[in-house]
Formats: sequence, C-alpha cells, structure tokens
Amino acid sequence: MTSMAPRIVILTQNETMFLVPALDYFLRRINTNCKILGAVVFEPSPFGRNQSFIQKIITTIGIFGLEFVFRYGFFTIRSKIFGRDVKKILSMHKVPVIGITGSINSDDSLSVLRSLEADLFISITGNQIFKKPLLEIPRFGTLNLHTALLPKYRGLMPSFWVLKNKEKQTGVSVFFVDEGIDSGPILVQKEISIENMSQWELIRMTKFLGMEAILEGIELVQAGDYQLIPNNEEESTYYSFPTRQDVIEFKKGGNRFF
Repeated sequence: MTSMAPRIVILTQNETMFLVPALDYFLRRINTNCKILGAVVFEPSPFGRNQSFIQKIITTIGIFGLEFVFRYGFFTIRSKIFGRDVKKILSMHKVPVIGITGSINSDDSLSVLRSLEADLFISITGNQIFKKPLLEIPRFGTLNLHTALLPKYRGLMPSFWVLKNKEKQTGVSVFFVDEGIDSGPILVQKEISIENMSQWELIRMTKFLGMEAILEGIELVQAGDYQLIPNNEEESTYYSFPTRQDVIEFKKGGNRFF
C-alpha cells in the first residue's frame, strides 16, 4: 500500500462545454485523501494553432458545415454568458491555476512543475504533447484520459470515428503516458454501448465515464496494486482530424452530430 496521499497536478484546457460539468463531477468525487496541488490550463485550440479565429471558423464550416458551427457557437456563447468555464470550476473547488504559459515542455514550465513535487499528473483533454523531461517529474507517472477503447482509435476525435465506422461499443481508457501517441500501458478501461447516440451525446457520456475511470485509476495508483492492460501496437488504429468527405460519409451513414 502507498502510505502517503498522492499529490496531484491536473493538466487540462479551458474548454467551456463538455469538460466543465465533467470536471466539476470529478472534483466533487475525488478522494479527500488526495491533494490537488493545482491545474495547468491550456488555451483550447481544436483547429490548429497557426490559424486566426476567422480562419478557424472558415476551416470548420468547410469541414463540418454551417449548422455544426452555429450550434457549437451557440453553446459556447451560452456557456460564456453564464460564466462557466474550466477556470471558474477550478476556482469553485479551490484548485489554484498554475501560472504556465506557452509550451509545457519549456525549461521555465518544467522548473515550475518540479517545484511542486507532485506524485501524479493527470491529463484531462490536455492538448499539448508531453515530452520525456516532463513525464519524468511525477513520482507515479502521468495518467491520461482517452475516450475510446485503446489500442483502437488512437488519435483525434474518437467519438466521430467510432460512429462513422458503425461500432456497437466504445468506452474510455486511462493510461500511463509515454512518448508515443496514446500508446502507454492502460490502467483502467470502461465500455459502453453506443446504440443510437449522437456525437454530442456520446462525447458527454464518455466524459463522465472518463471521470469515473480516472477516479478508479487514482485509487489503484494510491494502493500500488494493479495490473496493466497491454496497449498493443500491432492491434492499434490511428485517426486524425476528419475531412469534408469523412463528414459527408458520416452523415450518409445515418449518424448525427446533435
């Protein structure tokens, strides 16, 4: 048994929709024996860091269509009006935001993170690549949530791809991060049936299921008694950001975004 309560740093992003209620749920449920030292909050950048806001909108309309952008825009504006974002949820739970800007792998960022003497990093929708010097900081490693059943569906937007490919089941995986892409050994997996869910419904469900998986993973790490699930390279599949043709096929297959 691990005698000390793990000291945890959360790595996340300031997303305003799915992550806000899920993170609130996670912070309400986390074991009081755990100490959350703080959270690094990346700025959301779903459509490419080198594009302006207008360019991102145009690119997104070109791929997903006007209705998709309008609906997401509406939900984003509504969230902002009601003042719900990740930073506000963290503040509500008295979790300090760690003052890191730019690359988390920079010398300055690594120095700040080392000074915290964390046992465990937890990445929840973290949108930066974590390099070896960063991964070597926490004593027990870095856990990451992926909303698919690894080793299948590594990469981006797994909720889109499992629906497009007519999967009957999907789930979530919590794994120890290594230097690959979604390739580290798996600590916890949970499955769900997809049935007739839209992508919006599936994202929401897997976010909450993912919080349950992370909570379980923390308990396993704290106990120091767990068996890892292989994340076999030979069985892996990888998906990148969808194209306009992928979206057309997604809709022709009877799938819904909302």
